[in-house]
Amino acid sequence: MKLPLLNRAARLGLVLLVLVLAYFGLTPAAQATHLRAGDIQAKTDTTAARNPRRIFFKMVIYESNVNTSVSQTDATIFFGDGTVAQKIPRASRTPVGCDGTTFRLVFYFDHTYPAVGQYTVHFIGEFRSTGVRNMTASNQQTFYINSRITIDPALGINQSPILNAPAFDRASRNQVFLHNPAASDADGDSLSYELLPSQYVPNGVEGVLAQTGNDKNTPKPLPCINFVFPNAVAGVNAVQVPYVGPPVGVPGVPAIFDQNPLTGQIVWNAPLDAGDYNFAFKVREWRRVPGARARLIGEYIRDMQVTVGNNNNIRPTITVPTDLCVIAGTPVTGLITATDPDNQQVILSAYGGVLPRPATFVQNTTGPPTARGTFTWSPDCSNIQSEPHQILFKAEDRPANNCGASLIDERVWRITVVGPPPQNLRVAPSGNTAQLSWDSYACQNPGAQILIFRKENPSSFTPGTCETGIPASAGYTQIGSVSVGSRTFVDDRNGLGLERGKNYCYRIYVQFARPAGGASIASNEACLTLVGRSPRLTNVTVDRTDAVNGQITVRWTRPAPLGSFNAPFGYRLYRAIGQNPTFSPTAVPLRTITNLNDTVFVDTGLNTTDNAYSYKLEFFSNTLPTPNSPVSVETAEPASSVRVNTTADPLANTISLNWTYNVPWDNTRYPATIYRRDGLTGAFVPIAKVTGTATNGTYLDRGTTAKPLVKGNTYCYYIKTKGAYAIAPNDSLINLSQERCVALAPVLCTPVLTLKPTNCDSLASRLFELPATPVNGQVYTNYLSWTLSAQPVADCSRDVASYIIYYAPTANDSLRVLTTVPGSQTTYAHQNLASAEGCYAVRAVDAAGTRSLLSNKECKDNCLLFLLPNIFTPNGDGKNDTFRPKVFSPIRRTKVQIFNRWGVKVYESDKDPLINWSGSGSGESGSGSKVSEGMYFYQAEVEFGDANRTKRTFKGWVQVNR
Repeated sequence: MKLPLLNRAARLGLVLLVLVLAYFGLTPAAQATHLRAGDIQAKTDTTAARNPRRIFFKMVIYESNVNTSVSQTDATIFFGDGTVAQKIPRASRTPVGCDGTTFRLVFYFDHTYPAVGQYTVHFIGEFRSTGVRNMTASNQQTFYINSRITIDPALGINQSPILNAPAFDRASRNQVFLHNPAASDADGDSLSYELLPSQYVPNGVEGVLAQTGNDKNTPKPLPCINFVFPNAVAGVNAVQVPYVGPPVGVPGVPAIFDQNPLTGQIVWNAPLDAGDYNFAFKVREWRRVPGARARLIGEYIRDMQVTVGNNNNIRPTITVPTDLCVIAGTPVTGLITATDPDNQQVILSAYGGVLPRPATFVQNTTGPPTARGTFTWSPDCSNIQSEPHQILFKAEDRPANNCGASLIDERVWRITVVGPPPQNLRVAPSGNTAQLSWDSYACQNPGAQILIFRKENPSSFTPGTCETGIPASAGYTQIGSVSVGSRTFVDDRNGLGLERGKNYCYRIYVQFARPAGGASIASNEACLTLVGRSPRLTNVTVDRTDAVNGQITVRWTRPAPLGSFNAPFGYRLYRAIGQNPTFSPTAVPLRTITNLNDTVFVDTGLNTTDNAYSYKLEFFSNTLPTPNSPVSVETAEPASSVRVNTTADPLANTISLNWTYNVPWDNTRYPATIYRRDGLTGAFVPIAKVTGTATNGTYLDRGTTAKPLVKGNTYCYYIKTKGAYAIAPNDSLINLSQERCVALAPVLCTPVLTLKPTNCDSLASRLFELPATPVNGQVYTNYLSWTLSAQPVADCSRDVASYIIYYAPTANDSLRVLTTVPGSQTTYAHQNLASAEGCYAVRAVDAAGTRSLLSNKECKDNCLLFLLPNIFTPNGDGKNDTFRPKVFSPIRRTKVQIFNRWGVKVYESDKDPLINWSGSGSGESGSGSKVSEGMYFYQAEVEFGDANRTKRTFKGWVQVNR
């Protein structure tokens, strides 16, 4: 193609431009436009002399050789601590794809940071490849990526996520584009993803090197100029095509460009125009911390490029095995297949943290008709983690004589690796303890713990093929943990000893340390029953409710067999306030009983009105018949009294009851009975039965249709619970709560408030007729009146003893008590106010102090009144000596300017809201010479004292006479 001839001036300009470029070193070779994509990986120092502040980096960049012969041979890195490294050499350059236009560059570098903290390492490349469709002039914008790392010795050796899939990919018009970065984290940290605009640094590397102060060597990236995501390029009316998802394609609606925040899967449904498109996404690295929220420890930005081809090729379809869960040590083999609708060869590839070692992937055939590959892996104990390992498989077709038209399909195979179950769990009795033992565990991973669980009686739980841990539904409770190297555990029930006669069953499993986490399958179940029967508490029942002389009866069972114990023996009974108290190990027993047949104690002098009480029982005996032999102590599980609380709701005309208990027997096997008495005397009668939970129960007393609850009455309640132990003969254990009385107070009718308004429009229309406002401003009175409504309930009470009046100076202020007036008064005048603005509300109160709901809130505002006279006489006679408003409502501020007849400003001030100009010149003080008689013009900018702080400007003239 022939270029048009340049005129002389243009040729001269071109020569000058070349000279300038040469002078600054901006040759085409130095400023090549070739960078497509890239990201930066990081890991802490793992050398022999490990320094936790030393970080090793690997940067991967993809460059194009289209229309350029220049390659990125070195890199400048800004480390985020104010330092920079220049001329970092390239370690390798390898081709990517089959068309020879894209190369993968690798750079290695390290840096020792000055202190712990978070740092962002930056790379700026000059410049992006030319012709990127979704930004303006890409070849004039720098390429930018960064990674933010956390240096903290507590994190140990940390490695950033590795994005195993290349950052350069291909797509085709009108076909769904898929891309998964195939991220893996060697530490097992959790990852999340977020799409970002591609970024650039306006002045490039040289601009950052020139920065000083706090910005020294610190790039300030911005979104690329006119960047949009690929589906939103202007003038391209791309639409979705059918796709099974997720997300499911909706044909005909606008195209989408989406990234799954959990898996990283990118779906573009669907490209329309051919060309190159760039975008970025952020990978966040989360360290899971036991007992706390996950901690963000790293952020890594990948900028990637997708080339959309203009061809009729149809992408292949890949098939991977169903997601799998295996026990560590179990070999995994998977067949990967792909077919191509155009009957072309298909190249299979695999990416993931376990590839290329220890796993392998080998393609067996390329097709057509079917491409096949075999994935093989033998996961070991080091591969156990809570998150599945993700293996990304890609199928790329090979159109004949058109390499650049290749398309891909991809799928992720998720393989979860769990720990094997602990083997051969056994349990044996030793006195009143259980001795657990098991075989040495197969996976001795650092930090792993063996968790021990117990329940009474066997469980029907059978772990699934890959079900880890023990579900809550199995009924087990964790009682301890030991390191993974341990092989034994002693269960003494936290020092209380196991109860004879109960069947105790155990399971264990292994919990692996964070951040990888993970768990094993549960062990077999092992059970034992200690011979005989321990004493058990059976009753803690309230006999009398009183604040001083309350009474509780405590009962328990005898140990068995009675003839098997060595004297001295007996019971020690302890008491504590509350339902879940801590019994001190040095506490003095409430009662010591040496007669084993004495199993009842009546506890008196209690405050059962306000307190619940708990009791603990110990049975002691000598272990041997010889004197001074060791003493064996069995402790029965504590039990509390039942405590009921009541809440009256006069609006709903109901009383809610809630009762609680903390007992070793089961109160869910039988319903609890609610008893009620109308008034403070008379007999209690049962009104309902309710089945509670293991610790509490609730009931809402609505009365009955025939006999509803009556406002103003007092109702008293108590609860009778009935429970049982799992082992006979301890059945039908009946216990009573304290009595609880509550008044269903009457509901006062809600007042309806009226605040007398001011007719501001009428006043404004008669402004010239109004009397002059006093010098110190108008004094206002707000008039209130109210009536009682029939709300909130139709039978609300009108027996009002007093009314509380609330006031707020403005609508934005909180209402506060202004005054209280007698119940016979239904009006109030709020006097001596400097402003009419204010809000009010009223509340009714009866003789018992019961308050009604708050009335409606009524507010009043100031009028906007302002009138200046047309004459004043500043002659010192004390009459009309200053220029000030004749009529005005409350004013916050006035800025006034006075001009003579020639437009010269003679006075200006905003210090006095009422102006008060004395007729002198020279500014705000008015201390200059007096102005001569005559006509003057004013402009007053007034800010009124109303709620909206209204501003108005008044203009006019005034005659000065002396």
